[in-house]
Amino acid sequence: MVDLRTRFGRLVKAHRLRLGLTQEALAERANISVDMVSKIEGGTSGARFGVITQLAEALGVDPAELFTPDLPSGQLKRGALMDITTRLASLNENELRWLSNLIEAALRPKA
Repeated sequence: MVDLRTRFGRLVKAHRLRLGLTQEALAERANISVDMVSKIEGGTSGARFGVITQLAEALGVDPAELFTPDLPSGQLKRGALMDITTRLASLNENELRWLSNLIEAALRPKA
C-alpha cells in the first residue's frame, strides 16, 4: 500500500496538472517554496496543516481531496476527470509519455 506522504504528493500533483499549473505557479499561489512543492509531490516531505490548507486553497479543492479521491460520502468526488487524474498521478514518466502519445494519436484530426 502506498504511504500517506506518497499518496498526498501524487494527489497534489494530479490536482496541479489538472489545473495546468507548473510547480512554480502552485508554489506562488500557495505562498510556499518551489522546493517544498517538489518535495511534497515526490513524497519525500510531508506538510503541516497550514501548508495543506494553503495548497488546497491554491488548487481549489477541499483539503480532504489531497488525501484520497474515495471519500465515503462521495461529495468531494469530481467524477470521471478525478478518477482519470488520480490514476495518471500513479504512473511513472515513461508510462505517462506512452499514454500521452496514445492520446495525441487518438485526438489527431482525421486527414
